[in-house]
Amino acid sequence: MATLVLTAVGTAIGGPIGGAIGAMIGQTVDQNVLFKPKGRDGPRLTELSVQTSSYGTQIPKLFGTMRVAGSVIWATDLIEHRARSGGGKGRPSVTTYSYTASFAVALSARPILGVGRIWADGKLLRGAAGDWKSATTFRLHKGGEDQPPDPLIASAEGLAATPAHRGIAYAVFEDLALEDFGNRIPSLTFEVTADAGPVATGAVAAVVSGGIVRDAGAAAALDGFSAYGDTTRAVIETLGRIGGCRFAPVGDAVEMRGAGTGPVLTIEDDGVKRDRSIRPIETVPQAISVAHYDPARDYQTGVQRAARPGAGEKRETVDAPAALGAGAAKAIATAMLARAETERVGRRVKGDVTALVVGPGDRVAIAGETGRWRVVTATLEGMATTLELVAERAAILPTVASPGRSLGAPDAVAGTTILHAFELPALDEALLSEPRLLVAAAGTGAGWRRAALRYSLDDGASWTAIGGTALPATLGTLADTLSAGPITLLDRHNEIIVDLAHDGMVLSDADAGAVDRGANLALVGDELVQFAVAEQLAPCRWRLRDLSRGRRGTVAAAHDAGARFVLIEPETVTAVSLGASPGQAVQVAADAVGDTAGVVAMLTGASILPPAPVRLEAVAQGDGGVLVRWRRRGRSGWRWRDGADTPLGEEREQYRVTVMPVGLSARIAVVDTAAYSVSAAECAAGPMTVEVAQIGTNGASPAAAITF
Repeated sequence: MATLVLTAVGTAIGGPIGGAIGAMIGQTVDQNVLFKPKGRDGPRLTELSVQTSSYGTQIPKLFGTMRVAGSVIWATDLIEHRARSGGGKGRPSVTTYSYTASFAVALSARPILGVGRIWADGKLLRGAAGDWKSATTFRLHKGGEDQPPDPLIASAEGLAATPAHRGIAYAVFEDLALEDFGNRIPSLTFEVTADAGPVATGAVAAVVSGGIVRDAGAAAALDGFSAYGDTTRAVIETLGRIGGCRFAPVGDAVEMRGAGTGPVLTIEDDGVKRDRSIRPIETVPQAISVAHYDPARDYQTGVQRAARPGAGEKRETVDAPAALGAGAAKAIATAMLARAETERVGRRVKGDVTALVVGPGDRVAIAGETGRWRVVTATLEGMATTLELVAERAAILPTVASPGRSLGAPDAVAGTTILHAFELPALDEALLSEPRLLVAAAGTGAGWRRAALRYSLDDGASWTAIGGTALPATLGTLADTLSAGPITLLDRHNEIIVDLAHDGMVLSDADAGAVDRGANLALVGDELVQFAVAEQLAPCRWRLRDLSRGRRGTVAAAHDAGARFVLIEPETVTAVSLGASPGQAVQVAADAVGDTAGVVAMLTGASILPPAPVRLEAVAQGDGGVLVRWRRRGRSGWRWRDGADTPLGEEREQYRVTVMPVGLSARIAVVDTAAYSVSAAECAAGPMTVEVAQIGTNGASPAAAITF
């Protein structure tokens, strides 16, 4: 008996396919015979969390859109970066270390269109919008036959020793910050788009086989597919099972035909030589499970199961290295089970040599009977032809399945850094001896986490690192003007309308006790304000009422629309002590993904100088002179618990009084009490202005003035 055997020799994916397809009398080409089990490893479903870097690791051919780990094909040693902060005035400096790495990851053994999201240790490194969660420089080589060597690898290894990896798509990370990954290269997975849309199983088989397998209506659509394994045959077998395809020899190739497609040939059976058989139901799996990558679950593994009633304990699991929705995977499992049940019914038909027009993989009908059959084998012995047939099932109705609940990695866009640097009176009752700058930062998007900070005291000529920002602050800008208000009474007349940076920021109410303890303290322009009522008007817009103005000695002035608004909370503000003097400009820059310019803050001395005196009054005296009196304030004791004088907070009590008669020279005096007498002779010269500043340990306060 002569038998046609497919002699293609399977080789690893990416290699050539050897062997020729003969065309003889006598044929045996059906999938169940052609792809019978052998000692090989075909495609299988694997978890996506482990990235390899072993030499010789197989690189898959990707189709559609898939999530893959890839293989590290080149890497540098970790690069150490040092940053020194602090020091000066007898204090020790602090040196911090950070690390970056540069490396390349091979993704696909065929060209791709691009890369979408990237996960690092299961967390998003690059979001769907293309935003990076950690600082890095990224280059993608799409696998074209004309792609040049990567410049970073070439600079490290030498151009002559650097392969271009043509035909292989790979990604290069340059100086990836490793702080968030335990100072090691994280395990990466990539959402790779190799084709513009879903791909047909037949089209994938044609590419994988180098054209030996031809697509002839095998149109089962896959969102993505990863072709890898020991042999090409193993990949095509997997595709055939997924799509329910049949194979037929045509010339020097094999056609991959979809289930229920193609013409139906009619053959004769005289009823004498027919032979019909039915295998036991126990030979059919009682349930078939299909494991797949589910796009709805960020390409994590999903399993869909189809079961039949009746006898049998056989279970079967199919690992499909394909991206499939839950419904599609359920339909595949259902179709596999239905085919297994239907193909229990076999039939042997004998005819003369005219039946040689029918070959394996053909669909046939028997004259005078209903139903369709598929040819498994066709053999010629003597002048008689024997056809082995199995029953063919009608198409399966679409099925619905749920992928289950999945908790994906958060993908909030970070945006750029919003940075505010300002000097305020000490918020912790401390008596400082050098200026302290406060830095608050957040992002334009809810995904912003933190940024590295540095400052310069010489207009950017040199920079000093000061660590990272605190937690994201709640900040924004005024949407409307705010009028000046009282500092001794609750301001119920004015209200603040503020637009926060994004809708992930919220404000809340505070009762009188909480406000007294310092809750809801905000910087509006240069004024510290507390609010008791916060009302949300829109996703980012809030109305703040019941205001306490001019807190901690700041001026309850009017503010224009667009003025800054920063909620002051200990965990969201970074304090930076500076060895500088009041009046000096400080540049502060934040280094996060996408950040460029910084901000400039002017040191006013608010953190180290006493506040200006208040309640100046001029009292006429009997001799024609005027007694100017005032109340001092201190850098601490703002809650005024005991009703006594506020703590002095300075080495001694002393004031500088400047008397400025109109049209005459000013006169300066230093006094130790909160009063100053202007003589009758000076008063007779006409109107004058008197300015009073408290002289503190670190300098004089802003001046308060009165004119009489």
